[in-house]
Amino acid sequence: MRSGRPAARAVVVAAALLGGLLGVAGPAAAATTYQAEDATISQGTAAHNHSGYTGSGFVDYVNTTGSYVQFAVSANGAGTYGLTFRYANGTTVARPVDVVVNGTVVTNLVFPGTGGWDAWQTLSVNASLKSGPNTVRATATSANGGPNLDSLVVGDPADTVPPSTPGRPSCSSVGSTSLTLNWGASTDDAGVAAYDIYNDGNKIAEAGNVTSARISGLTPNTEYRLSVFARDAAGNVSPPSAQAICTTLRSGDTKAPTAPSNLAYSGLTAGSVTLKWTASADDVGVTEYRVRSGTTDYATVAGAPPGTSATVTGLACGSPYSLHVVARDAAGNESAASNTVTFTTPSCGSSDGGVPSAITQISSGWTIPWGMAWLPDGKTALVTERDDKVVSGQFRVYKVTLSGARTLVGTVPNVVTTGTDAGEGGLMGVAVDPNWSTNHHVYFMHSASEGNRIVRMTFDGTSLSGYTVLVQGIRKSLYHNGGRLAFGPDGYLYATTGDGQQSDLAQDRDSLNGKVLRMTTAGKPAPGNPFGTLVYSYGHRNPQGLAWDSQGRLWEAEFGNNTYDELNLIKPGLDYGWPTCEGACGVSGMTNPKATWPVNTASPSAIAIVRNVVYMAALRGERLWRIPIGSGESVGAATAYYVGAYGRLRTVVTVPGADQLWLSTTNCDNNGDAAPGSDRIFRVTIT
Repeated sequence: MRSGRPAARAVVVAAALLGGLLGVAGPAAAATTYQAEDATISQGTAAHNHSGYTGSGFVDYVNTTGSYVQFAVSANGAGTYGLTFRYANGTTVARPVDVVVNGTVVTNLVFPGTGGWDAWQTLSVNASLKSGPNTVRATATSANGGPNLDSLVVGDPADTVPPSTPGRPSCSSVGSTSLTLNWGASTDDAGVAAYDIYNDGNKIAEAGNVTSARISGLTPNTEYRLSVFARDAAGNVSPPSAQAICTTLRSGDTKAPTAPSNLAYSGLTAGSVTLKWTASADDVGVTEYRVRSGTTDYATVAGAPPGTSATVTGLACGSPYSLHVVARDAAGNESAASNTVTFTTPSCGSSDGGVPSAITQISSGWTIPWGMAWLPDGKTALVTERDDKVVSGQFRVYKVTLSGARTLVGTVPNVVTTGTDAGEGGLMGVAVDPNWSTNHHVYFMHSASEGNRIVRMTFDGTSLSGYTVLVQGIRKSLYHNGGRLAFGPDGYLYATTGDGQQSDLAQDRDSLNGKVLRMTTAGKPAPGNPFGTLVYSYGHRNPQGLAWDSQGRLWEAEFGNNTYDELNLIKPGLDYGWPTCEGACGVSGMTNPKATWPVNTASPSAIAIVRNVVYMAALRGERLWRIPIGSGESVGAATAYYVGAYGRLRTVVTVPGADQLWLSTTNCDNNGDAAPGSDRIFRVTIT
């Protein structure tokens, strides 16, 4: 341990030399560099066993929570300054650090790996300094400690201006497993650092400051919808480009496997069945079998060669099924179907919390029904349509009775989409004030010109009127907009916000993005919020599900990136890990999810709870997940229902006073591509 020296050594550098690093002009006429080895050091040492540092060395943090480096900083005048830390992290483990200015936490800055202990990079944050002496402390918040810290530069505010929108992309040199994506250059005041390439909502590649990239590892004969985002050195992200819709070629192997045969079933239960079949043959080799009903996959068996049996779980009790098997090879060639087996699962029995036992369509003709909220009488719900493709520019709200009869009650003004036919913004969540019978207030979350908003309107039982903005300035993007609203048992309004495709915002407690928010009906921080702001929890990527159990505990579901989707138990002030963690991880100070799923089987939106069981609607997974939660903090085994039967499932809510759910589809969105008016609402009975 080294307590440090009483005064920091300052080196004055012309601000112009740091323009590319610090960006926008601020109150300082020059930038000042403070060497870490000359600062006050707690539970760390001054070291010089790596190359590339400035000054006489750097600080090697001790791997423990609470170790810190504190700089004595002098400001010529009060105002906002940029604080730029030069660091190295030779591991792949991100190291979060609280930046504390004059005793107040400004933000939690996450220092990712730099590729080596001799590879130095910078991270910046803006902070208010008072005229004269100030203290800036960088305190490790995980057991891994902080990075190797070389220096702190105090100068003009950091760059907060995002790059311009990249030009429309196009595909060339398309092969069966790769293609070249080309796009128009973005511009930025400080310079574009990189481009991120997304297929719908998932990042699949990135490139430097270039205008084309070769993307590999694709699937033959598959459509990709590619968008490009520009990113500058400060982490600011541009609006999305237009989409390039490109289809990979079929492989040179065009011969399909023979059809599987002799399909038979055994071991039938109320929720599962075991299938066996005779193997297919292929000139190159079968790589997988898929168990199907119609065109819906119920199970996949992969391998070299794959096995010839599968246990299909998550079936609905008391329901008829017809299943067959197809074989596929590495080129994506698919065999003809095997023979079909037909059976009916046994009747529903008693189980912990019940199971879905019947599903009935109650309403049709919808186009992306996104939010649902019941009026206090429990007989009528308000339902929003996210992006009305039928009547351009109108974002509709309906009231729907228990029988499914619907009536248009109005539209929400100032709503915009976040991309032509592709964006995930628009009119999203809806919540009804618990005191609606006296104040007639309802709440919406929607995308607007400047970002995402939470607003209040008046609903008199027949029509909507008035429009009051409660919260705005939530970053919007093509994807990752969050959007769920719900009142908790405490009477306060909760909202989920996505990271707006700028992942570092999820860790920034001063940002409203990547959070669960908690507020009064006036849009102010609710009493008891952990940071005195709207923020209730943070470290979220794209949360959309909120529900409370019988103990008053808050559960949340959120989209992962490429690996794991999550079910979380939310507690005030906790960090749920994104972008350091996707799924469970061992980083101190970050909270692991209670359950995870591969993204291709979930991509969850809303959740609802009936008798201590979470029901989670899955979009890409096209199924309804059932997860027992009990009274402890561990959850039971998850089972899936209605796999592929109804397409993309968006919203699920409990029916007041009944062991029933309402479940909606969003097959009309950009991933479902169904015709406008094709979405439906179902009633599910739990027995």
